[in-house]
Amino acid sequence: MTAVLEVRDLKVRFATPDGEVSAVNGVSFDVNEGECVGIVGESGSGKSQLFMSVMGLLAKNGRTLGSAKYRGTELVGMPVKALNKIRGDKIAMIFQDSMTGLTPHLRIGKQMTEVLVQHKGMSEADARKRALEMLNLVRIPEAGRRLAQYPHELSGGMRQRIMIAMALLCEPELLIADEPTTALDVTVQAQILDLMADLKTVTKAAIVLITHDLGTVAGLCDKVQVMYGGRFMETGTVQEIFYKPAHPYTAGLLASMPRLTEERQEKLYAIPGQPPNLQRLPKACPFQERCTYVHDRCIDELPVLRQVGDANATLTGHTKACHLVSLQNPVSAPHAPSINVAADEARSA
Repeated sequence: MTAVLEVRDLKVRFATPDGEVSAVNGVSFDVNEGECVGIVGESGSGKSQLFMSVMGLLAKNGRTLGSAKYRGTELVGMPVKALNKIRGDKIAMIFQDSMTGLTPHLRIGKQMTEVLVQHKGMSEADARKRALEMLNLVRIPEAGRRLAQYPHELSGGMRQRIMIAMALLCEPELLIADEPTTALDVTVQAQILDLMADLKTVTKAAIVLITHDLGTVAGLCDKVQVMYGGRFMETGTVQEIFYKPAHPYTAGLLASMPRLTEERQEKLYAIPGQPPNLQRLPKACPFQERCTYVHDRCIDELPVLRQVGDANATLTGHTKACHLVSLQNPVSAPHAPSINVAADEARSA
């Protein structure tokens, strides 16, 4: 497969009066043509900042280290003028807040046509025609009338559809969707997800879906990257992550999901503790303070991503950043997942 985006050892740092914040800590991955990759994890795990850095959209106190290449072209450190030729055209992003993602004092039509005029050199008439086509594609009713309206005149679900349409106007090769269903009611969420599933088939664009909703990932994605404390804890296909999770954090996320198909006699499982302070990350495994199965090696040595099932295998497919050997049936357990560890790694009872 040909990679649209190649990220290697990417780090994101923010300077604050209280010290440096380590938001992303050396992640590497590829997004291939026609692939949908889910980036999952709790709030504050670094998901959004990872891709804001790729797009060159960090706050002024942020800086990016490492490499992020689009079709072999380095994005990190690229001048804004050159980056603007790629953003919105070759790489597009759907932001999670549809109200602030749209310019409040401009009509929808103006916001959509200016993208095509700038990136594609279209006339206003041709750009308007294309905008109408995209609004119809994302199932906006009375599309012609919507072009004359302002963002505040539309519902949240309609604004979100318009943001998706705007992101797709230039037929990007990579679409980054950051929590696209946040703050929408469940009915509209389902409609947006159905729409994205259709777009995945129709447009053939590579898609990155940033979310904390594992159900959304299961329905749309091909691969999953589980993120915590600015690092990838586990990577794999949807089937591997959901049916054969290998990291205690992944297992905890899955066990925390409510299921309508089973009767629970006790409270829903919750991962104990809180996410780490990104200004004072633990020296080794970032999950150590919340892991039921922490042992000495977790405290002393940072685990790196390695192939699940064979520590000597090439880093492809299912990988985890954990010193534990294996998990046993974590998905079906209503409590914390049971884990097998090697005798020399296990914590004494």
